[in-house]
Amino acid sequence: MKLLVTLALACALFSKVYPLDCYECIPTGPGSCSQTTKTCPASQTKCGSVTVVVSAGTTQTEAGIKSCAAPAECVSGSVNFGLSRTSINTQCCDSNLCNNQQPPPLPGTPNGKKCFTCVGDDCTSTLGCIGPEDRCIKSSVTVNGQKVTFKGCVSKTICSGSLNSQLGPIAVDLSCCEGDMCNNALRIGQSILFLLLVPLASFILFN
Repeated sequence: MKLLVTLALACALFSKVYPLDCYECIPTGPGSCSQTTKTCPASQTKCGSVTVVVSAGTTQTEAGIKSCAAPAECVSGSVNFGLSRTSINTQCCDSNLCNNQQPPPLPGTPNGKKCFTCVGDDCTSTLGCIGPEDRCIKSSVTVNGQKVTFKGCVSKTICSGSLNSQLGPIAVDLSCCEGDMCNNALRIGQSILFLLLVPLASFILFN
Protein backbone atom coordinates (compact mmCIF):
# COMPACT_ATOMS: atom_id res chain seq x y z
CA MET A 1 0.00 0.00 0.00
CA LYS A 2 2.82 2.41 0.89
CA LEU A 3 4.43 1.70 -2.51
CA LEU A 4 1.17 2.49 -4.33
CA VAL A 5 0.81 5.81 -2.48
CA THR A 6 4.41 6.72 -3.32
CA LEU A 7 3.88 5.93 -7.00
CA ALA A 8 0.67 7.96 -7.10
CA LEU A 9 2.41 10.98 -5.58
CA ALA A 10 5.30 10.67 -8.01
CA CYS A 11 2.92 10.56 -10.96
CA ALA A 12 1.10 13.64 -9.69
CA LEU A 13 4.33 15.57 -9.25
CA PHE A 14 5.89 14.71 -12.58
CA SER A 15 2.83 14.50 -14.83
CA LYS A 16 2.89 17.03 -17.63
CA VAL A 17 0.60 20.04 -17.24
CA TYR A 18 -0.88 20.92 -20.61
CA PRO A 19 -1.65 24.58 -21.33
CA LEU A 20 -5.26 25.64 -21.79
CA ASP A 21 -6.62 26.74 -25.16
CA CYS A 22 -9.29 29.45 -25.15
CA TYR A 23 -11.24 31.48 -27.65
CA GLU A 24 -9.98 35.05 -27.94
CA CYS A 25 -12.00 37.99 -29.18
CA ILE A 26 -10.75 41.48 -28.25
CA PRO A 27 -12.66 44.41 -29.81
CA THR A 28 -10.46 47.09 -31.33
CA GLY A 29 -13.37 49.47 -31.88
CA PRO A 30 -17.16 49.53 -32.22
CA GLY A 31 -18.78 46.40 -33.61
CA SER A 32 -17.84 42.75 -33.44
CA CYS A 33 -14.36 41.25 -33.36
CA SER A 34 -12.76 38.28 -35.10
CA GLN A 35 -12.67 35.19 -32.89
CA THR A 36 -9.43 33.23 -32.79
CA THR A 37 -7.92 30.61 -30.46
CA LYS A 38 -5.08 31.23 -28.02
CA THR A 39 -2.85 28.99 -25.92
CA CYS A 40 -2.82 30.47 -22.44
CA PRO A 41 0.29 31.18 -20.35
CA ALA A 42 0.73 29.17 -17.15
CA SER A 43 -0.57 32.03 -14.98
CA GLN A 44 -3.94 32.08 -16.78
CA THR A 45 -5.74 28.85 -15.91
CA LYS A 46 -9.26 29.86 -16.99
CA CYS A 47 -11.08 30.74 -20.19
CA GLY A 48 -13.17 33.87 -19.78
CA SER A 49 -16.10 35.54 -21.53
CA VAL A 50 -16.97 39.11 -20.57
CA THR A 51 -19.92 41.31 -21.45
CA VAL A 52 -19.35 45.03 -20.85
CA VAL A 53 -22.18 47.57 -21.00
CA VAL A 54 -21.42 51.29 -20.96
CA SER A 55 -24.27 53.78 -20.49
CA ALA A 56 -23.81 57.53 -20.84
CA GLY A 57 -26.93 59.67 -20.95
CA THR A 58 -29.27 58.09 -23.49
CA THR A 59 -26.45 56.18 -25.21
CA GLN A 60 -25.75 52.54 -24.34
CA THR A 61 -22.99 50.44 -25.86
CA GLU A 62 -22.41 46.71 -25.33
CA ALA A 63 -19.19 44.82 -26.06
CA GLY A 64 -18.17 41.18 -25.77
CA ILE A 65 -14.66 40.02 -24.91
CA LYS A 66 -13.17 36.52 -24.77
CA SER A 67 -9.68 35.49 -23.69
CA CYS A 68 -7.55 33.58 -21.20
CA ALA A 69 -7.95 34.69 -17.60
CA ALA A 70 -6.36 34.34 -14.20
CA PRO A 71 -8.77 33.25 -11.41
CA ALA A 72 -8.58 36.72 -9.83
CA GLU A 73 -9.92 38.25 -13.06
CA CYS A 74 -13.13 36.20 -12.96
CA VAL A 75 -15.21 38.92 -11.28
CA SER A 76 -18.39 40.80 -12.15
CA GLY A 77 -19.72 44.15 -10.98
CA SER A 78 -20.65 47.68 -11.94
CA VAL A 79 -19.77 51.27 -11.16
CA ASN A 80 -22.42 53.98 -11.55
CA PHE A 81 -21.71 57.71 -11.42
CA GLY A 82 -25.17 58.78 -12.54
CA LEU A 83 -24.22 60.38 -15.84
CA SER A 84 -22.32 57.22 -16.77
CA ARG A 85 -22.47 53.57 -15.71
CA THR A 86 -20.22 50.64 -16.61
CA SER A 87 -21.12 47.03 -15.84
CA ILE A 88 -19.01 43.95 -16.47
CA ASN A 89 -20.30 40.37 -16.29
CA THR A 90 -17.59 37.69 -16.40
CA GLN A 91 -18.00 33.94 -16.75
CA CYS A 92 -14.95 31.68 -16.45
CA CYS A 93 -14.41 27.98 -17.11
CA ASP A 94 -11.44 25.62 -17.07
CA SER A 95 -11.56 23.33 -20.09
CA ASN A 96 -10.29 23.83 -23.64
CA LEU A 97 -12.36 26.28 -25.72
CA CYS A 98 -15.10 26.33 -23.10
CA ASN A 99 -15.68 30.12 -23.40
CA ASN A 100 -17.84 29.82 -26.52
CA GLN A 101 -20.89 31.50 -24.93
CA GLN A 102 -21.29 35.20 -24.14
CA PRO A 103 -22.76 35.97 -20.68
CA PRO A 104 -25.80 38.26 -20.47
CA PRO A 105 -25.45 41.85 -19.24
CA LEU A 106 -25.79 42.38 -15.49
CA PRO A 107 -29.30 43.27 -14.23
CA GLY A 108 -30.20 46.93 -14.62
CA THR A 109 -33.12 47.27 -12.19
CA PRO A 110 -33.09 49.58 -9.11
CA ASN A 111 -32.19 47.82 -5.83
CA GLY A 112 -33.35 50.47 -3.33
CA LYS A 113 -29.91 51.65 -2.18
CA LYS A 114 -29.05 55.35 -2.53
CA CYS A 115 -25.74 57.24 -2.72
CA PHE A 116 -24.55 60.77 -3.38
CA THR A 117 -23.58 61.67 -6.95
CA CYS A 118 -21.97 64.70 -8.59
CA VAL A 119 -23.47 66.97 -11.22
CA GLY A 120 -20.65 69.25 -12.23
CA ASP A 121 -19.10 70.59 -9.03
CA ASP A 122 -22.26 69.89 -7.00
CA CYS A 123 -21.93 66.50 -5.24
CA THR A 124 -25.11 66.64 -3.15
CA SER A 125 -27.55 64.97 -5.58
CA THR A 126 -29.04 61.54 -4.83
CA LEU A 127 -28.49 58.52 -7.07
CA GLY A 128 -30.53 55.29 -7.00
CA CYS A 129 -28.28 52.22 -7.23
CA ILE A 130 -28.87 49.46 -9.78
CA GLY A 131 -28.43 45.69 -9.87
CA PRO A 132 -25.40 44.46 -7.87
CA GLU A 133 -24.36 47.94 -6.67
CA ASP A 134 -24.30 47.51 -2.87
CA ARG A 135 -21.72 50.15 -1.92
CA CYS A 136 -21.25 53.90 -2.34
CA ILE A 137 -18.12 55.23 -4.01
CA LYS A 138 -16.14 58.45 -4.01
CA SER A 139 -13.30 58.91 -6.47
CA SER A 140 -10.98 61.82 -7.14
CA VAL A 141 -9.15 61.65 -10.47
CA THR A 142 -6.25 63.95 -11.28
CA VAL A 143 -5.51 64.45 -14.98
CA ASN A 144 -2.60 66.74 -15.87
CA GLY A 145 -2.82 68.46 -12.50
CA GLN A 146 -6.61 68.97 -12.57
CA LYS A 147 -8.66 67.19 -9.87
CA VAL A 148 -12.18 65.94 -10.63
CA THR A 149 -14.44 64.25 -8.05
CA PHE A 150 -16.96 61.51 -8.86
CA LYS A 151 -19.54 59.96 -6.53
CA GLY A 152 -22.02 57.16 -7.06
CA CYS A 153 -22.85 53.49 -6.58
CA VAL A 154 -20.54 50.49 -6.95
CA SER A 155 -20.40 46.72 -6.43
CA LYS A 156 -18.51 45.13 -3.56
CA THR A 157 -16.34 43.20 -6.04
CA ILE A 158 -14.97 46.44 -7.45
CA CYS A 159 -14.17 47.80 -3.99
CA SER A 160 -12.16 44.78 -2.85
CA GLY A 161 -8.46 44.24 -3.46
CA SER A 162 -5.59 46.67 -3.88
CA LEU A 163 -4.98 49.47 -6.34
CA ASN A 164 -1.90 51.22 -7.62
CA SER A 165 -2.77 54.92 -7.30
CA GLN A 166 -0.93 55.88 -10.47
CA LEU A 167 -1.89 55.06 -14.04
CA GLY A 168 0.21 57.13 -16.40
CA PRO A 169 -0.89 60.77 -16.06
CA ILE A 170 -4.03 59.78 -14.09
CA ALA A 171 -3.98 59.53 -10.27
CA VAL A 172 -6.95 57.74 -8.69
CA ASP A 173 -8.04 58.22 -5.05
CA LEU A 174 -10.91 55.80 -4.57
CA SER A 175 -12.97 54.97 -1.48
CA CYS A 176 -16.00 52.77 -0.85
CA CYS A 177 -18.43 52.52 2.06
CA GLU A 178 -21.59 50.68 3.13
CA GLY A 179 -24.89 52.30 4.03
CA ASP A 180 -27.17 54.74 2.21
CA MET A 181 -25.61 58.13 1.36
CA CYS A 182 -22.36 57.18 3.14
CA ASN A 183 -20.00 58.50 0.45
CA ASN A 184 -19.31 61.79 2.15
CA ALA A 185 -16.91 59.93 4.44
CA LEU A 186 -13.77 58.08 3.39
CA ARG A 187 -13.35 54.34 3.89
CA ILE A 188 -10.60 52.99 1.73
CA GLY A 189 -11.35 50.02 -0.51
CA GLN A 190 -9.52 50.07 -3.80
CA SER A 191 -9.58 47.76 -6.80
CA ILE A 192 -7.60 47.18 -9.96
CA LEU A 193 -10.89 46.45 -11.73
CA PHE A 194 -11.84 50.14 -11.45
CA LEU A 195 -8.78 51.02 -13.52
CA LEU A 196 -9.92 48.56 -16.17
CA LEU A 197 -13.50 49.84 -16.33
CA VAL A 198 -12.79 53.54 -16.77
CA PRO A 199 -10.39 53.32 -19.77
CA LEU A 200 -12.58 50.65 -21.38
CA ALA A 201 -15.68 52.80 -21.00
CA SER A 202 -13.92 55.79 -22.53
CA PHE A 203 -12.62 53.67 -25.40
CA ILE A 204 -16.02 52.20 -26.25
CA LEU A 205 -17.81 55.52 -26.02
CA PHE A 206 -15.39 57.78 -27.83
CA ASN A 207 -13.86 55.53 -30.51
